[in-house]
Amino acid sequence: MTPITRILPLEGVENFRDFGGYLAANGRQMPAGRFWRSAHLGRATEADLDAMQALDLTTVVDLRRPKERGSEPSRRPAGFSGEVIDCDLGDRAEAPHLAFLRDTDLTPASVDAFFLDYYAKAPFEPRHAILFRRYFEALLQTEASVLIHCTAGKDRTGLLAALTHHVLGVHRDDAIADFMLTNSAARVEARAPMVAEALTQSLGKVPSDIAVRLFLGVNGKYLDAALQAIAGERGSLEAYLADLGVDAAGTEQLRDRYLA
Repeated sequence: MTPITRILPLEGVENFRDFGGYLAANGRQMPAGRFWRSAHLGRATEADLDAMQALDLTTVVDLRRPKERGSEPSRRPAGFSGEVIDCDLGDRAEAPHLAFLRDTDLTPASVDAFFLDYYAKAPFEPRHAILFRRYFEALLQTEASVLIHCTAGKDRTGLLAALTHHVLGVHRDDAIADFMLTNSAARVEARAPMVAEALTQSLGKVPSDIAVRLFLGVNGKYLDAALQAIAGERGSLEAYLADLGVDAAGTEQLRDRYLA
């Protein structure tokens, strides 16, 4: 698969793409069309819903907080009967990025520092542990075709996609490349001027152009920050994943089930 063929160009949903199809453990390969990731589905058009219905999804993982889900309720295809995984645990306040936008100066340095700190802490959020565990349980229990998403489909979603790649034995370079694909799939360059104008109007301050692009996109060092924090806190990614229910036996089970 090429970066272009991975992207499903929907009308009202950003960053919708296939994160399967990579070479994985022991020369095997992740299937295409079974592992999807995206931004939120609240503005999906009827044509988008038809396109999603054709994917035959069995499981949708909504990584958003309760307040985020309430402000942009998901739209799903008519008759969707798959499992929806979400979490109401705590944190009904605004998302951290909204507080950051309101309370800081929106310079490149402040945005960079925000994301480095966010990624270092995100793996250990109690609600994320619940959501990640339930996601892997679904993969272990069924022949799943999954969609994982948050609000922008880049940070929380990017972390869970990278963990999936690690479990299945995808090379780190490919996992990073998939993470970085947000910068084109989310149309960062095209959307930056509109987002900057909206932020100026809503916040009463003008963000720098670089800061807006940093906020809309991703940088590989942020994912590295998360993975390094996991290794430092838990000793290894394998130990962290075992806490999520994916021990050595679970890893082999997932590879046998999903790799061709």
